[in-house]
Amino acid sequence: MKAIRIGGGAGYAGDRIEPALDLMEKGNLDYIIFECLAERTIALAQKEKQKNPSKGYNPLLEYRMEKVLPLCVSKGCKVITNMGAANPVGAARAVKEMALKMGLQNLKIAAVTGDDVFLNIEQYLDSTIMETGKPLRERYPDIISANAYIGAEGIARALKEGAHIIITGRASDPSLTVAPLIHEFGWEWTDYERLGQATAAGHLLECGAQVTGGYFAEPGYKDVPELWNAGFPISEFSENGDFTVSKLDEAGGLISKATVKEQLLYEIHDPENYLTPDVVADFSQATVEEISANNIIIKGISGKQKSSYYKTSVGYQDGYIVEAEISYGGSGCMNRARLAEEIVRKRIAYTDLSYEELQTDFIGTSSLYGEQTSTNLIPEVRLRVAARCEERKEAMAIGQEVEALYTNGPAGGGGVRVHVEEVISIASILIPEANVRVDVVFEEL
Repeated sequence: MKAIRIGGGAGYAGDRIEPALDLMEKGNLDYIIFECLAERTIALAQKEKQKNPSKGYNPLLEYRMEKVLPLCVSKGCKVITNMGAANPVGAARAVKEMALKMGLQNLKIAAVTGDDVFLNIEQYLDSTIMETGKPLRERYPDIISANAYIGAEGIARALKEGAHIIITGRASDPSLTVAPLIHEFGWEWTDYERLGQATAAGHLLECGAQVTGGYFAEPGYKDVPELWNAGFPISEFSENGDFTVSKLDEAGGLISKATVKEQLLYEIHDPENYLTPDVVADFSQATVEEISANNIIIKGISGKQKSSYYKTSVGYQDGYIVEAEISYGGSGCMNRARLAEEIVRKRIAYTDLSYEELQTDFIGTSSLYGEQTSTNLIPEVRLRVAARCEERKEAMAIGQEVEALYTNGPAGGGGVRVHVEEVISIASILIPEANVRVDVVFEEL
């Protein structure tokens, strides 16, 4: 029975590279996926592209590809990634230039486009924002990006045309895995059960070390061996739809029924109806069984016909956030930190600084769960003041009030940090799939 091995090479934009290289070297992979996008990540990439039209892709693209390209050729392992972010075509060109400098030959690089719908955003201004129930029009003209979650179709088309490296923009995370399985097994787009199974495999691969113990570990309760050296996952997918999740034997980390179950439910609002651009996957009858140590088989996944809409992430400018911190230590440090908070609040009111939101935390005592324990014996505390403002100057002024505590009291403050950044928020809407045209652009050596 034919089986395809796919490795998870990254779980987010800035993930480690060594576990991915180990997989390519020793994992006998057919494909490796690098999932490197999030909603806010692509909005920031769009801003970078506005400044420099040749950029807007993942800033670690060249760093990764310098090491990945030779292995792609020597091991015959195809690479699929959404590191194209806001500029998959620019990313493909950059990879081609790197390959030429390395002297590599017979490489076909594909850029999948169509997810960027920003130029058509005005026709969706009456759409309802999923998070708030309000019309998108309320965020116009602060909108800076709009990217639809496209599916596996463009990637599968690129593979059919012989691509070795495929770079997308905002493709759905599981679609990076669904596409090569469609290509290899020749499924129909209406084979919903197989598409659901492939989506589950992709969902387990997409976050890298989360399924190999990274986000699972809790010392003394859920121990994970050699977490410092956690390997990335491998999924072996069989023609009958069953698939396994494993890791390299020599890699650290852990793959167990528990780690797989946690990751399978991660970010899933309704396990019976996991909506993706390829299929509505059904995880509700999944079974997770251990074949051997660090080797788990998943069965019972199914799927239903996809909806006719694409979820679309709309990025918009939403003011500025200032974070300012100062530490107090030793006897009475909590009382001094409380006095510092009172001073800052009164100074903000006295100088008539405006803000939309203001929050103060005593890090280490109340920043997560509120003040629930005695603070008499606390040896140190860090006051955090955070505010969201419409104008940068207002945010800067609030930060300056915290910095002024250095010499304006209370006693013993130190380690001030002030950081101001523009806020890019995300609104999610649904747009008709029929309005999105997916295309593939090739670069060849």
